[in-house]
Amino acid sequence: MGFSNTFKILISVSISISCLSLETVNGYYLPGSFPHRYFVGDQLFVKVNSLTSIDTEIPYGYYTLPFCKPLQGIKDSAENLGELLMGDRIENSPYRFNMYKNESEIFLCETNPLSSEEFKTLRKRIDDMYQVNLNLDNLPAIRYMQRDGLFLRWTGYPVGIKVQDAYYVFNHLKFTVLVHKYEHSNVAGVIGTADAKELIRPANETATTEEGYVVVGFEVVPCSVKHDLSLLKNIEPYSKYPSTIKCDPVSVGMRVTEGKPISYTYDVSFVMSDIKWPSRWDAYLKMEGSNVHWFSILNSLMVITFLAGIVLVIFLRTIRRDLARYEELDKEAQVQMTEELSGWKLVVNDVFRSPNHPQLLCIMVADGCRILAMGIASIFFAALGFMSPASRGTLITGMLLFYVLLGIIAGYSAVWLWRTLSTGERRGWFSVSWRVACFFPGISFLILIIINLLLWGSHSTGAIPFTTFLILILLWFGISVPLTLIGGFMATKAPYLEYPVRINQIPREIRAQKFPSWLLVLGAGTLPFGTLFIELFFIMSSLWLGRVYYVFGFLFVVVILLVMVCAEVSLVVTYMHLCVEDWRWWWKSFFASGSVALYIFLYSINYLVFDLKSLSGPVSSMLYLGYSLFMVIAVMLATGAVGFLTSLFFVHRLFSSVKID
Repeated sequence: MGFSNTFKILISVSISISCLSLETVNGYYLPGSFPHRYFVGDQLFVKVNSLTSIDTEIPYGYYTLPFCKPLQGIKDSAENLGELLMGDRIENSPYRFNMYKNESEIFLCETNPLSSEEFKTLRKRIDDMYQVNLNLDNLPAIRYMQRDGLFLRWTGYPVGIKVQDAYYVFNHLKFTVLVHKYEHSNVAGVIGTADAKELIRPANETATTEEGYVVVGFEVVPCSVKHDLSLLKNIEPYSKYPSTIKCDPVSVGMRVTEGKPISYTYDVSFVMSDIKWPSRWDAYLKMEGSNVHWFSILNSLMVITFLAGIVLVIFLRTIRRDLARYEELDKEAQVQMTEELSGWKLVVNDVFRSPNHPQLLCIMVADGCRILAMGIASIFFAALGFMSPASRGTLITGMLLFYVLLGIIAGYSAVWLWRTLSTGERRGWFSVSWRVACFFPGISFLILIIINLLLWGSHSTGAIPFTTFLILILLWFGISVPLTLIGGFMATKAPYLEYPVRINQIPREIRAQKFPSWLLVLGAGTLPFGTLFIELFFIMSSLWLGRVYYVFGFLFVVVILLVMVCAEVSLVVTYMHLCVEDWRWWWKSFFASGSVALYIFLYSINYLVFDLKSLSGPVSSMLYLGYSLFMVIAVMLATGAVGFLTSLFFVHRLFSSVKID
């Protein structure tokens, strides 16, 4: 189901690119979506998504509540892999409009009398502040309201409201559809919706003189109206309600009562708008607080400048000066000088001694390289608009596919590093490649299974279907594992990094330090966190508060700056350890930059306590902590890999300059 939708999207994109190569198109279109032209009288169908709440973070199906059902039955829309992983369940709804035909007081249906179970469920959803999410022509329904003098906008509308221990449901919806006259583009003959349904008109079809319209906005005002049940006898769906309906958003009327039915009605009006189709997502993607994003980048640049100054001092004033003095002496003088000197020059025959658990280090660094490459590629294409919210789920799908295809990088990095640590030994490359192919995906599957068990127990649509699990396993073992093994095999044929000095058989004793060296390693993570925490707030708000995050350009710059800070921090920490004659730098260089994950996890707990105060129930908290742990592990591997590889090449370059037998 998901792959057929993805295939259709690819076909539509391919056709549009072919047409764009012939002529220049005026205007900007989000990749993967095309304007659907409607003529007067054409039917428009509203679709429904899962019910969501920022109080529980557990989505439920729309039809788990006593709402009106379509006369033709409930049908699932084609969903891609990303939508399924996000918990989206797109279904048809009974709401239907005719283009540019205003209708008012349309009777939709009357439900059966509420059973005890339906009554309890409906009250529970109202208590948990669940939102109804509707879509028209791939545009989510948006709701505007004023509060404390501020003009607020929300996607969706609440199921109901509680007033003085009484529960009321919003049973009358006032829809406003903003339309704009269809403007001919040079993409001749290709028209489609963002749901990947394309309409290609036959060449022999005569063009109509009617221009048609495109949908550029979808607004909803929910009301709670008490209907006269005596007027609903023998009335058919989509008939006009016999009495006038007054829709007042600030008053309530339809009380939820056990054993009594609920009747639903709606109005729809079409309004001509100046908004053009390429700009119709502006209402959802308005970038608020852009100055804060610029401040985040400026803050990162200041940290980088500070660290770059330290690195410059290390290279120019310390290392180059010592090397120049060391190389000017003859061999006898060098031996005498070595006996007198202290610091990094004394660990020259121990600095490349194999670390503890070398295979685990290779695996973690390799998986970090893959995660970093996946993140940069995904954010880059998202910044270009190829993973826009107009195409639901494409960001998650793209990240997953990038991770799977970049398995070749993980395999190559792991075996290359393994051969470097074992001084060229090829044996064991298959074991290393296999383990790196299973390390992070195995952790991810373990976390997802635990989360899924919690969601299955709650009967939530957020639970990943069994067939989707099979697809993920197929991607893992059918594509990711073979590519990882191929990358590992390629590394056996490639040159490895040879050590420039010999390693003594007896390790040098490390002097006792006043403070534990791991304190410096853990403290180093504060600098990368300082470059990231401002942008992290917006990302967390997007994930847990239902806000749309679309400033991927800022995020791309922040990620690049984060990589630079991690590299510089790890280099400085490694040099400081070598200066106190501590040659055990391997793992410390990894965690010097990777320790930023610890601060991200602490920030996640802070966000849970102070920003998600309304998050209710142990299941919701477990979900939040599970996803946070997944994110933290990925960040630790990616940042740790940057720090370790920087330190490895730094140490290799440093001791390559020392002339010693």
